[in-house]
Amino acid sequence: MRRRSVVMAAAATLVGVAANTSTAQADTCYTWTRTLSQGATGSDVTELQIRVSGYPGYGAVLALDGSYGPATAAAVKRFQAAYGLTADGVAGSQTYSKIYALQDADCTPIHFSYAELNQCNSTWSGGAVSAATAKRNALISMWKLEAMRHALGDAPIRVTSGFRSYACNSAVGGASNSRHLYGDAVDLGAGSHSLCRMAQQARYHGFNGILGPGYSGHNDHVHVDHRSSRFWSAPSCGV
Repeated sequence: MRRRSVVMAAAATLVGVAANTSTAQADTCYTWTRTLSQGATGSDVTELQIRVSGYPGYGAVLALDGSYGPATAAAVKRFQAAYGLTADGVAGSQTYSKIYALQDADCTPIHFSYAELNQCNSTWSGGAVSAATAKRNALISMWKLEAMRHALGDAPIRVTSGFRSYACNSAVGGASNSRHLYGDAVDLGAGSHSLCRMAQQARYHGFNGILGPGYSGHNDHVHVDHRSSRFWSAPSCGV
């Protein structure tokens, strides 16, 4: 867990006053150069979608397709409302400034890190997908977890496992088709929040896979992932 410096955070907070104007500052990770709203397309839309992927609504998953449609506008509105911004679904300077304040120079959200989601090796290699894909999947997971963390009152979320190579997965007895091999699965341990509280909250933050207490082998952690179709099972938690 880490926080960007007070100076950087303060700078990000002070820039930009109108939600419908272009970005007011450059950022060390990624800088948006135009206001985005419904109908926009491009890589800058995809970058925005990654940052708001944790705000799709209950049971939904936001497509990271570079197309600013109604689902993206709704996710932006939820993000804006969560941080006390004007919730108009238009991404302008206020929205970007809040994102800049929430991310570090490597584009990870301030409360999670690549190292935290990869306790296996530093190269992200040896899994079911390329190293670049595994790392990108982990980044998306982190932004979803950042949204979940904020919804849970900004108390820390404890990560116990993330990406695994085939060798690492075998060493811990993981399933042969584990989503950890893809870099898009994260295991969460009890800490600031109970396992059931996290399993319940995860339903709002874009995770198709949620496994927790009451599901075989998951009584001591909550597993979340990006599998293609929904499978939620934490019977002890009503999930």
